[in-house]
Formats: sequence, C-alpha cells, structure tokens
Amino acid sequence: MARLDSRLNYQTARFLISAPTLAKCPTDGGAEVAFAGRSNAGKSSAINTLTRQNALARISKTPGRTQLINFFSLGDNLDRRLVDLPGYGYAKVPEAVKLEWQRHLSDYLQRRASLKGLVLVMDVRHPLSEFDQTMLGWADAQEMPVHILLTKADKLKRGPAASALQQVRSRLREWEDLVTIQLFSSLKGQGIEELEARLDAWLLGPTEE
Repeated sequence: MARLDSRLNYQTARFLISAPTLAKCPTDGGAEVAFAGRSNAGKSSAINTLTRQNALARISKTPGRTQLINFFSLGDNLDRRLVDLPGYGYAKVPEAVKLEWQRHLSDYLQRRASLKGLVLVMDVRHPLSEFDQTMLGWADAQEMPVHILLTKADKLKRGPAASALQQVRSRLREWEDLVTIQLFSSLKGQGIEELEARLDAWLLGPTEE
C-alpha cells in the first residue's frame, strides 16, 4: 500500500552549491523542487519564510542579481533539495545575457530528471507576466506539475486577494490538472503550511510498504 514518509523539516535547509549551467549542477538523483519567478515577485522572501531563515536565499535591492542556479539541501539529506532559479525581468543587463539565462532555465527544466515540481512565484497584484507564461509553457511541455504562489497577499484586503486568486484560477483552467494555486505572504507568514504540504508530496512521494 502506498504511503507518504514523515514530513520534511524545511528549517534544516542549508546552502549546497551554486551552478551557472546544468552541467555544473549536483548529481541528478533524489528529488528536488525549483522556485522560479520574475525579479521582485518575492521568490527569495518566500524561500526564506518557508525555511524560517532570514538570509538563506539572497534578497537583493537590485532585482535580477541572482544569476546562478542555487541548491539547498534539507539538513544532511542531499537527496532532498530546494532550488532557487535565476530571477528574470528587471535586471539591467544586456539582452544577450538575459537570453543566456533563459537558455539555462530551459535546459534545467527540460533535462533535470530529479525535478519533481516547480513553484512559480508571482506578485498577486501582477500575475501571469510574459515570463510566467513562458515558464508555464515549458512546464506543460514536460508535464511538470506547477504550484503557483501568489505572493505579497498582505498588500491586498481579503476580498480583493480572494478575487485575484479566482481570476488566476479561471485563466489557467485549461491547466487545472497540472497547476495548483495559493495565496502567500512572507510578511504575515500566510500559506506556509499549504506550501509545505505541496512540497512534501513532491519531495517524498508515495513509497511502497
């Protein structure tokens, strides 16, 4: 009978390695979940809130500074990893550099066998940017499950936040078998347990008794 192992402790997350390309990534085994998002969508803050660590994922006042694929192990278990993908959108870098980032992201999403799911981080006030839709297209091509975090939910009152959530769900109805969506606030700690449950399902998965 299939079962889930005990829940993971995300507070044990620690930096493992930064990789500029797929070839430099850790051995492609075990299970990992990647966080992606447009620069200043709150991706690094979401990772830090999840792990209850203030500076695990780098938060820069200059959006787009994270240009590497950053890996974090969960404690000493190198087979369970969180991955912080390069932010994209506002970086003041040449177009050729942006295209290079995009190529590395595409390589990682299409060829990384241990990738079990993608957390796509969007500002609840500005969801489904061109970048977000590109990421969803890559995920769809790979049949990769996606969990959308609508971050900065504290910036909206409860009614407008719920309305924004429903609007995104409606726009992604054709992908409802692949995509799940939730509200999240790093400032208020809103949505942590829901996110943890989704990550547990991906990183632990069913095992046979």
